[in-house]
Amino acid sequence: MLLDTAKPLSRWRASGIHLLISLGIAVAVGSLIYFVWYPPPYFEVAGGNTLMLLIMGVDVVMGPMLTLAIFKAGKHGLRFDLIVIALLQTLAFAYGLHVIAIARPAFVVAEVDRFVLVAANELDDNDLGDAIQPEFASRPWTGPRIVGARVPEKGREGFEITMSGLAGKDVDKLPKYYVPYDQVAEKILARAHPLAALLDKERSQATIVQRFVDRSAKDIADLAYVPLKGRLQSYAIVLSRRTKLPLTALPVDPW
Repeated sequence: MLLDTAKPLSRWRASGIHLLISLGIAVAVGSLIYFVWYPPPYFEVAGGNTLMLLIMGVDVVMGPMLTLAIFKAGKHGLRFDLIVIALLQTLAFAYGLHVIAIARPAFVVAEVDRFVLVAANELDDNDLGDAIQPEFASRPWTGPRIVGARVPEKGREGFEITMSGLAGKDVDKLPKYYVPYDQVAEKILARAHPLAALLDKERSQATIVQRFVDRSAKDIADLAYVPLKGRLQSYAIVLSRRTKLPLTALPVDPW
C-alpha cells in the first residue's frame, strides 16, 4: 500500500520536528559557548553550567512545548500562532545568548599569589581604553587570555590601587596594569604550593588530584598550584614548575 503523503501532520510530529530544529541550533551554539567562549576548564569556573541551562532550556523546551500545545492541522490562524511562537523563541534565545556572551571569561589574571577569572562584563570601557598594550584594550571573543598584573605597592599609584580595591575594583579589573604572563610567571610560581599538598584534602578532592597526575603522566614533584578565583567558586590552577605555565584547573578547594 502506498504511503499516504496527504496525511495531516499531528501535533506530536510537529512538536518533534520543532524539537529537532531546536536541538540542531542548541548543538551549534553550545559548541561555540563550550569550546570558544567558555573553553575547559573555565566553563565550570565561570558558572557556565547555569548559563547553559538557561539558554538550552529556552531553546529546546519552550518552543517545542508551545507547538505541542497549540498545533492542530487545519486550525484557523495556525500559521500566525506558529510565527508568534518562533518570534518568542527567537527573542528569548537571543536574550539568553546575550547574557552568556557578555558574561564570557575575558582574562585570567595572574595576580600576586593567585589567578582571577575576569568576565567581559566586569571590565569598564574606560578602563580598557587605559590599557598600555593594545592586546589588552578589548574583550576577546576567542576565549580568555592569560595575562599577568603589575601590582603597584608604593607611592600615589599604590595608594590609588588600594582605594580602588576597597571600592570593589582591584588590579585584575584594571587593564592598564596588565602585562604578558611571562613577566609575572616566576613570581607566581614562587608563591605556589606543591600539588602534593592537595592529596591531604578529603578523599574526593584527593582523588581528583591523583587522577589528574595519573592521566598527565607527570611527576607530581614538578607540579604546583595556586588558587583560581571564579565567579561562584574557587578552583586550584595547576602549574608546571618547568614551563611555569598553567596546565589545568581542578575542582578542589585551593585554600
